[in-house]
Amino acid sequence: MATVTSTQTQNLPISVKANSQPTEEKPRVRRAVDEESGTITASHPPYLPTWDHGEKYAPLEPFEHIEHGKGADPSFKDLLTEGSKLQHLTPTTGSEVTGVQLSKLSDAGKDQLALLVAQRKVVAFRNQDLENLPIQEALDFGGYFGRHHIHPTSGSPEGYPELHIVHRSGNASEFDSFLANRNSSVSWHSDVSYEKQPPGTTFLYALDIPEVGGDTGFVNQVEAYNRLSPLLKERLHGLKAIHSGFEQAEFSKKRDGVVRREPVTSEHPIVRTHPATGEKALFVNKGFTRKIVGFKEEESEALLKFLFDHIGRGIDYQARVRWAPGTVVVWDNRVTTHSAIFDWTTGERRHLARITPQAEAPFETPYVPESQ
Repeated sequence: MATVTSTQTQNLPISVKANSQPTEEKPRVRRAVDEESGTITASHPPYLPTWDHGEKYAPLEPFEHIEHGKGADPSFKDLLTEGSKLQHLTPTTGSEVTGVQLSKLSDAGKDQLALLVAQRKVVAFRNQDLENLPIQEALDFGGYFGRHHIHPTSGSPEGYPELHIVHRSGNASEFDSFLANRNSSVSWHSDVSYEKQPPGTTFLYALDIPEVGGDTGFVNQVEAYNRLSPLLKERLHGLKAIHSGFEQAEFSKKRDGVVRREPVTSEHPIVRTHPATGEKALFVNKGFTRKIVGFKEEESEALLKFLFDHIGRGIDYQARVRWAPGTVVVWDNRVTTHSAIFDWTTGERRHLARITPQAEAPFETPYVPESQ
């Protein structure tokens, strides 16, 4: 087990997995490294996922989140230092940075990173060393931004459950199986939005990637909110929606996967306010949002369908990030949705690691008419 810090104590297993006495049956452990047919081609084998059926965790407890972007220097002098370059991907959404090494940032630089990502929604940092650090050092870096979230169903490197691993081989049979009952791989979602305190500043770094393909798309949920009419904005304020983790848990069970923590549902405002920027954003996503509280089924379904369609078709407030070796993509999970794009059939591995610090419980500030 990785070193546990004070912000991670809620993630401790509720039972000890190993002891000195023989047991009738040991919990089953599935390891991707054992499925490599004797030849491991992954560039970072310690990052290959493991699913331990004996790994169980207690319910998450509330914690006080410190928003490091709030009050950070907007000149970004400790982040975008001499020799760095910031280039925007689109006018409203997404940027790319070179000449900055995230792992070497001072605390002031990390605070400014949180602010920049909140403003631009997603930022790709090139030529990073995060993948080559000891895993615990990478986790320590990410832990500055909030309490580590342990995903209830995904694979993780053995001994480091705080890391969420994204892993696909990309071979033709996997591609055909994935698209057998769907026309597209696009699945807009905000990570684990069913938690009482969903993630904020989130890090995903490349280990192995296809030469072409496997990009990630992002939607700017602030701009999606801004495009709505004043009357609809006003109506959405005060509404809450139910976000559910039960379907994800059931999907894992049906595939003989793990469920490390019992699934939960949460009620979150449909319009949430970012604590650092004060911006309002839509906070619904097709992956986990199930129903609007207080609406009848048909009413809820109709309004959510409109919002999901509005988010998904907004190409003018979306950005597409292309992966490259040494890339770390940082996004603010509170004000974006995203989707992996499964479009390569060359057999190349797509292997990434996600550090997922939790943030504050979503909150809403009062609606202010635009004339004011």
